[in-house]
Amino acid sequence: MSEDFFSHYIPYSCESTEVPKWFARWSAIVGIGAILGRQYHFQFGHFNINPNIYCFLIGSPGTKKGTAIKILKKVMGAAGYETFASERTSKEKFLADMAGEGDFGIKSVEDLLDENLFGSDDAGKDDEMFIAIDEINDFIGVGNIEFISMLGNLWDHNGKYEHKIKTGKSICVSNPTISILGGNTPQGLSIAFPPEVIGQGFFSRLQLIYGEPSGKQVTFPEPPDPKATKELVEYFRRIKAECYGTAEVTGTAKKLLDKIYRAPRFTGDPRFEAYFNRRLSHLIKLCLVTSAARCSKTITETDVIHANTVLNLAEQLMPKALGQFGKAKNSDVAHKVIQILEASDGIVEIKGIWKAVSNDLEKMADLNQILQNLLAADKIQIVPGGRGFLPKRKLVDQIDSSMIDTSYLTEEELRISK
Repeated sequence: MSEDFFSHYIPYSCESTEVPKWFARWSAIVGIGAILGRQYHFQFGHFNINPNIYCFLIGSPGTKKGTAIKILKKVMGAAGYETFASERTSKEKFLADMAGEGDFGIKSVEDLLDENLFGSDDAGKDDEMFIAIDEINDFIGVGNIEFISMLGNLWDHNGKYEHKIKTGKSICVSNPTISILGGNTPQGLSIAFPPEVIGQGFFSRLQLIYGEPSGKQVTFPEPPDPKATKELVEYFRRIKAECYGTAEVTGTAKKLLDKIYRAPRFTGDPRFEAYFNRRLSHLIKLCLVTSAARCSKTITETDVIHANTVLNLAEQLMPKALGQFGKAKNSDVAHKVIQILEASDGIVEIKGIWKAVSNDLEKMADLNQILQNLLAADKIQIVPGGRGFLPKRKLVDQIDSSMIDTSYLTEEELRISK
């Protein structure tokens, strides 16, 4: 594993605990993004891409999601980071806390007079907040579509964001910069989020990081080495002090980013269509974090490879993170049909498809409906004359070896992909 912040943080977080290394890595990724806020960015046409990341650690109860999050918060707090969100809040209180304006953004008469006379101390500042909560459902609530939608809108919002409250007054935040690191289970997702949010903006901006128990049993965890804690605190401070401004990108890094962006990519799971439309932004955010983990303001080809390696593994595991959440009726059978067509060297007749899926469906009419839906979604194509079906696009089973480097990951992390 290459020498960077992660090579120090992962052992620190996991050596005497049961925290999975995959969760420790992603906790550190989100933490670095939160520390940097908007001070270090990628110039992307008319806009900047910032390293803030939305991430849920997903696993069964007892996978030590909360431990991973709490360890990160403790180290960041020691490094001087303060803008953590409250454990429970409302949409309005969250915005008011981020703006630093007291109860629901309502300022005192004295404050308003001072601003009129002397100007606001907040002029030109960026408002940021790190939602680092092990039980994310406690924070978001159940079925709170308005709050979820607002968080989605704030992921890459530039400028002022104004929200009116019931009194008619407004809460205004400037360049809101939010990072999220929350813990949940596949079942918890289905409780907190209605299925329709799968196709909305929030989930396309969210990294769903599925993890499994590390396999370790630590009855009496040892306290961390104070020297190791001090080194990580100083590392966080170096990242904050040295990584600012617009990231430089080497020529080879640009070529590789272009190659990755243009490569065909299809998971076969329709729930992630919206996510993959934003994949380049996710990758660039990770490139910023990966370069900053070396205390560098230059994104190299190696940074792109490492970022893409981490992102690729996360994407492989995303269907496990969601479980059955958001799946449409017979979606598994539809995926199976696509796999049958992809695996075939030629045209597949409907009789052959029915033979493969007959145990999964009640009647042939159900298969006809699935095929019609796949045709309408442009996932498959019918051969002229109705002689059978062909896939519309190929599923990418193997990633080009020039785009990833699995040696960057630990053996424990690689095991969960098998």
